[in-house]
Amino acid sequence: MKYRRMPIEIESPEQMGYSNIRCNLTESSVSDMPISELELDLGKLTLAYTDHVGKPELRELIAADAPGLTAGDVILTAGSAAALFTIATSLLDAESHMVVVHPNYATNIETPRAIGCKIDFLRLSFEEGFRFDIQRLASLVSQETRLISITTPHNPTGTVLTEKDIRDIAALAEWRGCYLLVDETYREMNFSGPTPLAASISPRCISVVSLSKSYGMPGIRMGWIITRDKDLQETFLAAKEQIFICNSIVDEEIAWQVLSRKDRILSPILQRNRQAFETMKTWMSVQKEMEWVEPSGGVVCFPRIKTENPAMVEAFYKILNSKYKTYVGPGHWFEMDRRHMRVGYSWPTPAELAEGLHNITLALEEAKG
Repeated sequence: MKYRRMPIEIESPEQMGYSNIRCNLTESSVSDMPISELELDLGKLTLAYTDHVGKPELRELIAADAPGLTAGDVILTAGSAAALFTIATSLLDAESHMVVVHPNYATNIETPRAIGCKIDFLRLSFEEGFRFDIQRLASLVSQETRLISITTPHNPTGTVLTEKDIRDIAALAEWRGCYLLVDETYREMNFSGPTPLAASISPRCISVVSLSKSYGMPGIRMGWIITRDKDLQETFLAAKEQIFICNSIVDEEIAWQVLSRKDRILSPILQRNRQAFETMKTWMSVQKEMEWVEPSGGVVCFPRIKTENPAMVEAFYKILNSKYKTYVGPGHWFEMDRRHMRVGYSWPTPAELAEGLHNITLALEEAKG
């Protein structure tokens, strides 16, 4: 495999130093959860190896989220990044072909690239409202296709696939004999309510989820793969054992205790997220220099600057970063024009979000000269 560092990681706030940023609007998650708020009981935990598949009680909780799933369909991983890496390296090689939605979370594209497989992009465009087109997807999938990779709610645009969309794509995967990977990390942040877990729809579907984004717990590195294909599950387990053997017993215990109190923990998070989205929506409604496709879920949006003047765009980022110490996720993080920017509205405090959005307004005005 040929690895290269991704701009989204090189320029991430944790690499740049949080102390150098006043208003951080780059994050693609809700606010980080203080461990003091979780009322955890870890006192009797022995720091041993865990079940290689993952804590049985935690897998049972996860499987209970959809009819027809069992704990045996779930394998725990070190975050969704490890899940995506496991799936890509298990299913793809230099002779493989895959179709992936673009733009996308960088790992969904970079790991297949490192493997050297052939990639076709199902490109989403601003002009079309970042809408998914099943006919366009079908034209890219062939009998050589090994994997279709989609994300819903989508990162970075916040658009959402309907249950019918997912079922249609699953039917296409079944017809072509390939697998459908659905990155469902933001599933519970769908403003209209979560769609069924893709893995419950078809044995050809693979769901990937984590606690990092919707629960604000990236620090415990807890994600999972769900598939009803037993042979595939065995392959994923073999990959996991060779990469990191098992998960951290501390991370699994925290995740189990959190999901055991899911309703109590998630409900206020969802409420804060909707309030933050309303702030974002109100700000966008008075913008003269920017335009967007309004999100239907998740914690991010992907507006763009209306001007096509590259000098003005570069001046905007320089002013925003240097003068106002405010950061967003520039379009090149997603191989898109830098007129686009991912704005994470759910991670900052309400005051930091309001200040950050105001700073974007000021920087846009100043960049016009």
